[in-house]
Amino acid sequence: MPDAVVNERVYTSVYHHKVDEKGRVPIPFRWRPEASDAATEFTLIVWPKHKAGKCLRVLPPDQMAKLRSSIDTMPNNEKAILKRSIGSNSAQARLDSAGRITIPDEMAEAADIKNEAVLVGMLDRFEIWSPKRYEVVRILDDALSSGAFDLME
Repeated sequence: MPDAVVNERVYTSVYHHKVDEKGRVPIPFRWRPEASDAATEFTLIVWPKHKAGKCLRVLPPDQMAKLRSSIDTMPNNEKAILKRSIGSNSAQARLDSAGRITIPDEMAEAADIKNEAVLVGMLDRFEIWSPKRYEVVRILDDALSSGAFDLME
C-alpha cells in the first residue's frame, strides 16, 4: 500500500458562488494554497466528459503534472490529439489578492457559467459547474454512487 502524502491539499464539499462582471469567482479559503505557495497556478480545462455537459476541471500543479505524465505514456497519435485538445481548451489561473480566479470568457461560455458557479470538490482537484448542469450531475451521481461505493472496502 503506498504511503499517504502528507500536507496534500484536499478539495471537499460543494460551494455556490456568484461570478462577478469580470468573470471572477472566489475559491474557498480551505482550497487556497498556503501563503508560501501564493504563486501557485491552477490549470482550468474545459472538460467535455459528462452527460450533463461541459464543466471546468481545475487542477493544482501536482495533478497537472500527473495528467501530463499520463498523456506522455499514450501512443503518439492519441498523445498528440489529447495534448492539442487539452492545450487549446485550458488556461492558467492564479489567485488574486481576494482569493478569486478569473474564468476566461470562452471557457465560461463553453461551460454555461454566467452569474453563478458551483465549485465541487473532487478530493485531489475540483470542478466548476453552472448550477443547472450541476443539478443534473448531482442527480446522476446520486443514482450511480451506491455501485461505486460497492467497490470500496
